[in-house]
Amino acid sequence: MKAFIASIIIVIFGLSARVNSQTDSCSSSLNLKNVNLPFDAASLNCLVVWDAHNYILRYSQTSSNLWTFVLSAPAANSYIAIGFSRNGRMVGSSAIVGWMSSTGGEIKPYYLGGTSPNLVEPNKGSLQVGTNFSLITSQSNRLYLGFQLETNQPLSRLIYSVGPDGLLPVAPNYRLSEHSDKVSTYINYITGQSKLSTESPHSRLRKSHGVLNMLGWGILMIIGVIVARYFKPYDPLWFYLHTCIQSFGFIFGIIGVFCGFVLNNKLNADVSTHKSLGIFILVLGCLQVMALLIRPEKESKVRKYWNWYHQGVGRILIIFAVANVFYGIHLGEKGKGWSAGYGVVIAILFVTALIFELRLWLRK
Repeated sequence: MKAFIASIIIVIFGLSARVNSQTDSCSSSLNLKNVNLPFDAASLNCLVVWDAHNYILRYSQTSSNLWTFVLSAPAANSYIAIGFSRNGRMVGSSAIVGWMSSTGGEIKPYYLGGTSPNLVEPNKGSLQVGTNFSLITSQSNRLYLGFQLETNQPLSRLIYSVGPDGLLPVAPNYRLSEHSDKVSTYINYITGQSKLSTESPHSRLRKSHGVLNMLGWGILMIIGVIVARYFKPYDPLWFYLHTCIQSFGFIFGIIGVFCGFVLNNKLNADVSTHKSLGIFILVLGCLQVMALLIRPEKESKVRKYWNWYHQGVGRILIIFAVANVFYGIHLGEKGKGWSAGYGVVIAILFVTALIFELRLWLRK
């Protein structure tokens, strides 16, 4: 009986805490205790911008070149953030991040220069943060993050994120841990409407770039190598198959790289490593085509050296291509589904090559 009563009390307290964390709503005006606001709180537009985490955004154009924002979220031992992006992606955007620790509240601007923590830099970015209003406070189990931006028109693509529990930025570096969840949205400041960004900018171009490079460099090239190594008894069929498959792979790869250059110009994203690897792979592919044009006869003394070169460059190309495909999926924020799907294809090709290799050794 005592255990039953105790469980009832725990449930009541849990529900009470949940209700308190949701006390803020757009049906009521912003009412913060012991906080002097340099603007009329009743003039703020209010939107529920992220249902999954109960994020509420209030904003208004305080003057011709000054905008006020107040973001509220359930209080937790993690940071909350709002990012302003040109293309709906985190990389390349600037954000305002706030958190409450045992020593008090902290609010900082960040520049999200890349996906690794060292590229997320505090006190940097393109946001011109006003100096008259800055707020980070916890009230009624809600965290309130307030700031002003000096701009004629803020960017319309907003990104919200919540940090991992217990991992708050600390001095002196204030390094930001990777978010536990995020969402990309689009807001119309005039109509006061916000919607989730279901499709990222230049989505078709991004998919074309990824699929073409994955198919060309990351799949067809591997199949072509398998044909060249294990189908030689079927001469000259193996050679024509190998040439045909590699040609298609090379063409798809070139188009994919071209799409990548166009995409990079449009997004202006910091993907220097991915881009450099892509150029390196393209150069190796061009070298392979050039090598085919100067392929010596079978009876030539230099034929074996040509074979070593051709096979060596091909293997290096495939290794870097597979690595860059996985890296590109990571940069594109496509999640585990794409990585798992491509991983399954690579595993199938690897097992197929392994079976053929065993058969080749048994014949010897």
